[in-house]
Amino acid sequence: MKLLISNDDGIFALGIRTLANTLAEAGYDVTVVCPDRERSATGHGLTLHQPIRAEIVESVFHPAIKAWACDGTPSDCVKLALWALLESPPDLVLSGINQGANLGTEILYSGTVSAAMEGLIEGIPSVALSLTSFSHKDFQPAANFAKNLVAQFIQKPLPDLMLLNINIPAVKWEEIAGVAITRQGMRRYVDVFDKRVDPRGKTYYWLTGEILEDAEPPASLNLPQNLPLDIHVIRKNYISITPLQYNLTYATGLEQLSDWEFKGV
Repeated sequence: MKLLISNDDGIFALGIRTLANTLAEAGYDVTVVCPDRERSATGHGLTLHQPIRAEIVESVFHPAIKAWACDGTPSDCVKLALWALLESPPDLVLSGINQGANLGTEILYSGTVSAAMEGLIEGIPSVALSLTSFSHKDFQPAANFAKNLVAQFIQKPLPDLMLLNINIPAVKWEEIAGVAITRQGMRRYVDVFDKRVDPRGKTYYWLTGEILEDAEPPASLNLPQNLPLDIHVIRKNYISITPLQYNLTYATGLEQLSDWEFKGV
C-alpha cells in the first residue's frame, strides 16, 4: 500500500517521524512531503504569488522513506506531492501526528486537517491524526493506532470518500479506553490580543486564546444525536474518529431560503 504523509509541525517534528517510521517498518511504501518549518493553524492556505521549493531530505526518516521538505503550506505540500513529486497517486494520505488536539471547530484552522483535506479533494481517502497534548512526547501509541487503521483500510476499504479526523489521548497504550465514532463538537475561545512594542518602537499584537467552553453543535445541523462528541470522548481516554467531508453546504439553509424572492433580478 502506498502512503503519502504530511503535517503542519514541520519536517523535524517527532510526530511525523514516529508515524512515518512506524508505517515504513510495517512494510508500507511511505513518502513524506511536509513543510520545512512549523506551519500550524494555517488552515487551507495555498501559495499562489511566489514559487514553491521542495528539497529532498536524507537521514531524518527510515532509509526506505522518500522525503521532501517544502517551503509552502501543508496544503501546498500535498498538492505538490500529488501533481509533481510522486510518480503515481498514493492509496491513502495521512497528516500528522500533530502536537495538540484538533477537536470541534479547531479543524477549521488546522493545517493538519487541511493537508488531509487536500488529499480528499483530489479523490484520495485521507486521515488526520492528532495527539491531544502540546507537551506529551510519546507519539508511539498514536502511531501504533495508525498502523492498525491502515491495516483496517486494506481489509475493509471505506465505502465512500471521506476524511477521518482522529484524536488520540496523550496516555499510555494500555490506558486508552477504546475507540469512539464521534460527531464534531464546538469549541469557543476567548481571543485576547496582547499589545506589545518592538525595539523600534512599533506596536504589534500577539494572539493568545483560551478555551471558553465546549458546546453541543446546533440541532439544526441534523447530525445523529446518538453519537458522542469528539470533545467529550477524548476526556475519557477514548480515541475519537470523526468522518468529515469538504462540502460545507448547509442543507437546512437550502430549505429555509427556498421561498426567498429577489425582485428586479
